[in-house]
Amino acid sequence: MKVILKEYVYKHGVAGDVVTVADGFARNYLLPRGLAVRATPGMMRENQHLLEQAVKNRERLRALESEAAVKIDGVELVFGMKAGKNRKLYGSVTTRDIAAALLEKTGVDINRRRISERALRELGKHEVPVRLGTTTSPVLKIVILREEEVPLYLEGKPVDSLTAAPETIEYVEEETYAEEAAEEAAPEAGESEAENA
Repeated sequence: MKVILKEYVYKHGVAGDVVTVADGFARNYLLPRGLAVRATPGMMRENQHLLEQAVKNRERLRALESEAAVKIDGVELVFGMKAGKNRKLYGSVTTRDIAAALLEKTGVDINRRRISERALRELGKHEVPVRLGTTTSPVLKIVILREEEVPLYLEGKPVDSLTAAPETIEYVEEETYAEEAAEEAAPEAGESEAENA
């Protein structure tokens, strides 16, 4: 269904844009909330002022997105969570948590759906992209620590949660065992060759 947007609708356009959307989306969401009207010839004439404003609205939206991107790019957010010995969190840091912390720290209110889709479930440093528009994608730096380590980190002291993961250490040990097993197997192969000769 073709509609004329009367307000900004995420991923669809700004006020004045004529867009084609799914019939159900138009009937059940846009039209009842007054966010759009059907794009009939009569409505096109009636809403001509909106159509003329669309270009200005798009430019204003791009300027706001660019300004927000500059403010939040590289911002570091620190979360204190409970975690097990395997560095896995008891719970997760969700996009809602990140959006709330970002609003508190910078004053920029970002829709949580624009933040990376996946929840963070492990201790450490994470880079999380924010989708603000087609050209701008600022990246947030998320640091997840054990609750008791947050004050130490904020003071600039080293913390255990940011050191090498236990899985990495186990992997190195497995490689060592594999090398030792290969070395032990090599002389046995040499002995069997001597016996065969």
